[in-house]
Amino acid sequence: MSLVFVFRGIRLDYDLGIIGAGPAGLSAAIYGKRAGLEVVILDKSFGGGTVTINPVIENYLGFDSITGAELAARMRDHAEKYVKINMSEHVTQLEVINDRIKITTDKATYRVGAVVIATGSEYRRLNVRGEGKFLGRGVSYCATCDGPFFKNKRVAVVGGGNSAAVEALYLKGLTDDLFLIHRRDQLRAEDIYVNQLKKNNIDIIFSSTVEEIYGDEVLKGVKLHNNSDDKMSELALDGIFISIGNMPQSEIVKILGVELDKSGYIKVNNKMMTNINRIFAVGDVIGGIRQISTSVAEGATAALNSLELLGRKYPF
Repeated sequence: MSLVFVFRGIRLDYDLGIIGAGPAGLSAAIYGKRAGLEVVILDKSFGGGTVTINPVIENYLGFDSITGAELAARMRDHAEKYVKINMSEHVTQLEVINDRIKITTDKATYRVGAVVIATGSEYRRLNVRGEGKFLGRGVSYCATCDGPFFKNKRVAVVGGGNSAAVEALYLKGLTDDLFLIHRRDQLRAEDIYVNQLKKNNIDIIFSSTVEEIYGDEVLKGVKLHNNSDDKMSELALDGIFISIGNMPQSEIVKILGVELDKSGYIKVNNKMMTNINRIFAVGDVIGGIRQISTSVAEGATAALNSLELLGRKYPF
């Protein structure tokens, strides 16, 4: 279908445009290309998504243990056997024009038949001293991913919403030495989760904020500020799980009228289609359990379901 030009600002035509080169976007690219589609994939950074910040991954099928950076690199290498990934190309605008979608980036303009939004999400950070230093050495943003490393150790979850409560309840199955730290005097989580926290005797530290994360080679503890009496204290820990929310990167589709949930995640059906024709969404930007395995599956689902929309048939 398309002639591919590489000069800055030249208009390019493709069947499928994919925005984001994390696991979901890369999977969509492979399945789309293998199905006979002309595919362009754009990433504002260097690909890999939030996978790259995971120090060790042990729950992705086929790998007993692998760093996030290595897994992301393998995924990129695999995808590049099929399609060129346009790195460091930031998408600035999407427009639906009849049966095409116009993608404008900081480098070029593309016309595509369908778009897969795979822009992911970002963890909200505490932005305190030591948070970055001890990432992967005691600091985590995902109990499901990293919890098993802290079995029978002393850990804390920071947050007061449903996600933090769920993380704490999951970790309770791995250790009894567990705290939940929340900056307010009551949790924001729904009653069903609050009741489960009480039932499981999880120690909740109210009205406290983490001011610093400290240690040597690994995390050793946190400094807490009590918001009620203005006093400082220290809490010795082996690990801390920060669960104060995720920020879905869905801004690019708001102007199109793509339906979002109250947290900003893109709503999709079981075909990964949004409410706007020709726009699909996959991976962390649609919320859910946000695991690598589900993101890969969603990318494949979107690419294959785009075939019928583009007037193609399954090649198998």
